[in-house]
Amino acid sequence: MGEVFGLFGHPVGHSMSPLIHNDAFQQLGLTHSYHAFDIAPKNLEKAVEAIRTLNIKGCNVTIPHKVEIMKYLDFIEEEAKQIGAVNTIVNDQGRLIGSNTDGRGYLESLLPSLDRSLSEQDVLIIGAGGAARAIAAVLVKEQVQSITFANRTVEKAEALKVAFDANHRNLAVSSLQEAEQDVPKFSIIINTTSVGMSPKVNERPISLDKVRSNAIVSDLVYNPLETSFLKEARLKGTKIVDGLGMFVNQAALSFQKWTGVEPDRRRMRELVLKQLGGNNVNR
Repeated sequence: MGEVFGLFGHPVGHSMSPLIHNDAFQQLGLTHSYHAFDIAPKNLEKAVEAIRTLNIKGCNVTIPHKVEIMKYLDFIEEEAKQIGAVNTIVNDQGRLIGSNTDGRGYLESLLPSLDRSLSEQDVLIIGAGGAARAIAAVLVKEQVQSITFANRTVEKAEALKVAFDANHRNLAVSSLQEAEQDVPKFSIIINTTSVGMSPKVNERPISLDKVRSNAIVSDLVYNPLETSFLKEARLKGTKIVDGLGMFVNQAALSFQKWTGVEPDRRRMRELVLKQLGGNNVNR
């Protein structure tokens, strides 16, 4: 009998994670199974204890538990500490180890589009939530040339900058309006907000009127796959990176941590694309 894996979140009804992980197990001839567990916040501590009790070998963690769950784990990997959130748990003989594959998953989706090193890139990150923090942690570690955090609430962007100030010399904060005016400065522009997600598909976080044609524009939203923001970028001649890459890569990295095996990422992507029917999707 195979091992059991799962997803902790609330709600989890529309999650694509069971689909792609169970298919990957099947493709690799593994008899493991992956289940979505809807865990109300008040039950989180008990649910973590159940990982040990039931010998669940690994879990993904999604909204709203990524931060709160950290206090119930035995060890947190350094990158997850920097991000301040966990999205992956490995059960190592009852010792629960928390990590975060979101930032690394994003980076792996970005790398194929780069025509020069990360150390030469001036990056604009739009948004100041968990995804922005995960991406910033990885880009700071890779020592990109500069990062500017832009957010509707500038105070939140400032808090994000402060979190990474000790590890990078060239961080800045701006309002969305300022970022819009400064767009020509940036070689990579990343929307980490939900602006443009179905059903509000015509919304954009900022205008790209002044974007450089050799820039890379990226959007973490993947429903629709080509957001209004990415469409504008494509029409301006830039390279575009959709949000599905990060979703697939973070899942594949979790899968590797649990099994030591690399799943078929292209197949994972195709499965999600097939399932996307215009509905909002969690994780």
